[in-house]
Amino acid sequence: MIFNSIDFAYFLPVIFILYWFVTQKNLKAQNILLLVASYIFYGWWDVRFLTLIAFSSALDYFIGLKMGETENPKKRKLLLALSLTVNLGFLGFFKYFNFFIESFSDAFTFFGGNIAASKLNIILPVGISFYTFQTLSYTIDVYRKTLKPTKDPIAFFAFVSFFPQLVAGPIERASNLLPQFYKKRTFDYDLAVQGGRQILWGLFKKMVIADNCATYANIIFNNSEDYSGSTLLLGGVFFAFQIYGDFSGYSDIAIGTSRLFGFDLMKNFAFPYFSRDIAEFWRRWHISLSTWFRDYLYIPLGGSKGGTWMKIRNTFIIFAVSGFWHGANWTFVLWGLVNAMYFLPIMLLNRNRNNMEIVAHDRALPTIKEVFSMLVTFTLAVLSWIIFRAENIGHVKEIFSKIFSSSLFSKPDFYQMEIANVILWVVAIFMLIEWIGRKQEFAIANAKFRIPRVLNWSFYFVLVFMILIFGGSEQDFIYFQF
Repeated sequence: MIFNSIDFAYFLPVIFILYWFVTQKNLKAQNILLLVASYIFYGWWDVRFLTLIAFSSALDYFIGLKMGETENPKKRKLLLALSLTVNLGFLGFFKYFNFFIESFSDAFTFFGGNIAASKLNIILPVGISFYTFQTLSYTIDVYRKTLKPTKDPIAFFAFVSFFPQLVAGPIERASNLLPQFYKKRTFDYDLAVQGGRQILWGLFKKMVIADNCATYANIIFNNSEDYSGSTLLLGGVFFAFQIYGDFSGYSDIAIGTSRLFGFDLMKNFAFPYFSRDIAEFWRRWHISLSTWFRDYLYIPLGGSKGGTWMKIRNTFIIFAVSGFWHGANWTFVLWGLVNAMYFLPIMLLNRNRNNMEIVAHDRALPTIKEVFSMLVTFTLAVLSWIIFRAENIGHVKEIFSKIFSSSLFSKPDFYQMEIANVILWVVAIFMLIEWIGRKQEFAIANAKFRIPRVLNWSFYFVLVFMILIFGGSEQDFIYFQF
């Protein structure tokens, strides 16, 4: 079941009504309802995968209990190792088994050998990368004694499978989301309205911006041999807005839906395309994943406290792992390493924390220097997104050989270019709205203009109208494959 489907349009109101009008006075009943709803939501794709998420949940629930019963360091490490091994083992098998088989076979052939490696017909469980990291945050925090183990299995199972953010995040920490299942929740009209507004904006991002940009990104990338460097670069721009609208749109819908049920999820995007350097970009893009890697991998490796060599090593490790997390393809690893190279000079010059506030925080417009910095950062991001979108390393070489050629200076042109120009204008208006609302939690969080109420409502009706007109067919979210 996906957010932009008719199924979800029926599912959400039914669960909302049952939650607030049938189970409101009983916290455990509310949690049971959310657990059942989450399993229905997830099982809609393939009911077989419910056993996997249930097993992971049960394993980490009992590991947490056992950790709480012992102070023995060796036993606690053994329990943590068991959680890491099983959860990452599942993730590695379903996501990377065939990749490693292919890579081993290719390497063997490269050195003159010949091996017939058989691949398995493995179906990747939707969202496994997300809920695996979510449940691991629980066992790691319990091991570190920063979180007490829960004795409420319903709350824990509901935490792991919470349907709004189950398949594509935000990747919630147990320390933030799990305690919310213990507390009595009462309906808050203002919170629900804000949630509805964020859902609407998320649907607009996904169905109007992302899905339309996807059409032209696919045309260009799938026929890259036919197009000039300038057209391929334009394809990178389309993909940049596709992946941003798609992924941040999902996060907005997830956060907004959670608010309808009285839950508060962490912010996952903070207007990353207004960043003035790559360090700022990564503070604003997929925040839940970047902070997860920071707290559970980068800092344990030593972070930035060691010498220059340790800083360089840890930076490349964190970006390479982040790239590999995205999928079983060397393009993702290369994408991560390229971003590490972007980041490294800024870090070594101690300029990675120069831009902590949103651009033009106390002004309506940016300075010329800020505009230039944003354009450079966006260009670097687009170039890395081209690597991310490419089919393989050979495809990367083909595309960049054209981008870094004289054809870069030709006029972009491809099939349906005239319609694509209209979409570019829609994207420009979208970014203008994002700019106006950049100081808010999401762009239209406080969309109450000093104009008659009918005009305020007209703004929302325009968004709904554009979703219905330009939304097109039901399309999966990009990050479902990760």
